[in-house]
Amino acid sequence: MYKIEHIKDNQSDNIKLINTRNNSCAKIVLNDGASLQELCLNNTFIIEDLSPLKYKDTYASSILFPFANRIKDGTYTFNRKNYQFYINQKEENNALHGLVYNKTFKILDKNSSENEASIKLEYNEAKESKGFPYTYTIQLQYTLNENGLKLYVLVKNTDTKPFPFTLGWHPYFISDNLYDSTLTFDSDKKLILNEKMITTGIEDFKNNNNFEVKDKKLDDCFILNTNTIEFKTPSYNLEISASSSETFLQLYTPPKTNTIAIEPTTGVSDSFNNKMGLQVLESGKTYSIDWEIKVTSKK
Repeated sequence: MYKIEHIKDNQSDNIKLINTRNNSCAKIVLNDGASLQELCLNNTFIIEDLSPLKYKDTYASSILFPFANRIKDGTYTFNRKNYQFYINQKEENNALHGLVYNKTFKILDKNSSENEASIKLEYNEAKESKGFPYTYTIQLQYTLNENGLKLYVLVKNTDTKPFPFTLGWHPYFISDNLYDSTLTFDSDKKLILNEKMITTGIEDFKNNNNFEVKDKKLDDCFILNTNTIEFKTPSYNLEISASSSETFLQLYTPPKTNTIAIEPTTGVSDSFNNKMGLQVLESGKTYSIDWEIKVTSKK
């Protein structure tokens, strides 16, 4: 049996999707960019609060739009015009993770049944900003079912002008022992990043599809040949998939034990300048993508 709870207080506005049969739940915080702050599947927590790390520093499970990752110095050129994003990563002088991670989403629709629970959310940007002088609407639909969690994202250009964009998702996963956890993904190319984590080139990557995390300090991006990633831990195995043909994988280990960000994106750092994965959305047109998390087995 599925149900939906809406819990609101002075600090946060939360939606919970709950499956009472197998103790699965998903917690979405509407006023933190409708980010997924908790995910329990089949009585196993795979995403949870990163406290004492703060959301404003981690961007945990945030939706990254209109750009994923970073833009060098926050500047870019589009259609022969120069633009300047607000610099929200002062130490590297970069614009980081887009514009919707701290916005408040409203509820459009919610449904629960014997088979699933889903919530449809929306943020409407009606004001043109200096760095991104366009209007747009972004809708998110989270669906919890027996297989896991699906996130459907729909972006609509409500402006009269086309705009550039990439899209990403920034979930952090927990493991009982990250040292003994592995990732499986198909890639033979890796980005070269400078000291400010800006893409400067591409290099060959040899991994035989099996990436051991061990004690690596990660902030790396890989070009994927397929759209599926497997994460194997001592307590569970899961699969993360994307519907996009433009698929990159960003891996990051924060200063918190046994935690790793596994980020599917449609572009890379500084994509507004290097054009890797960059797309253009025409006036009145939409772009959509599905990301799905499935626990494939429990140890």
